[in-house]
Amino acid sequence: MQIQDFSALLRSHPYPGRGILLGRSADNTKGVIAYFIMGRSENSRNRIFETTEDGIRTKAFDESKMTDPSLIIYHPVRKVGRGYVVTNGDQTDTIRDHILEGRSFAEALRTRCYEPDGPNYTPRISGLLSPDGSFKLSILKSADGDPSCNHRHFYEYDAPLAGEGRFIHTYQENLDPLPSFEGEPRRVAITAPDAKTLAEEIWASLNEDNKVSLYVCYVDLATEETDAVIINKHQ
Repeated sequence: MQIQDFSALLRSHPYPGRGILLGRSADNTKGVIAYFIMGRSENSRNRIFETTEDGIRTKAFDESKMTDPSLIIYHPVRKVGRGYVVTNGDQTDTIRDHILEGRSFAEALRTRCYEPDGPNYTPRISGLLSPDGSFKLSILKSADGDPSCNHRHFYEYDAPLAGEGRFIHTYQENLDPLPSFEGEPRRVAITAPDAKTLAEEIWASLNEDNKVSLYVCYVDLATEETDAVIINKHQ
């Protein structure tokens, strides 16, 4: 699979929806996490990321305008032990609970399916960054918009290459209804030396009208020290 320019990939897609990037820094010393949300409706756009004790959560920017929190308020990132769970929904907690019980990432996601938001049936995308820098990604999606069948796909990267990551997002194209992501997670280059630089590159590449919030974190694989940045459209 050809390695792609991450910024160019984002610029070419006005509405990828929600996206997860996991990978390794160019100096091969840090695990890289990036997660962003976008929105087309007022309810989806009325959100910010804020820091929690174990990661981040989404929160309404203007509580008076929140109409339905069920699929848009959740913890996208949670530290579990020495690893990090990253998802686009409340399956973050499902994965965390299974890991704490000694079970696996895949076992957790076999209890879940796509989101109940027909006709889009938004995929649930999830990732797990392990302490050694290896990572897993998954997507749970409907059968081309048919909710009678749930497809579960799992991808494991046990020896990530320096300066590379894998990117998965929810929507293949900006259509109505929104078609689910297709194929393997995209192989992309990670050249930014730190979280701030990568966050600025990603934020500048996301569609101005649709971008909502972004989280980027570099995790030192030797010391476990973190370098994290949040950018919210509603600052």
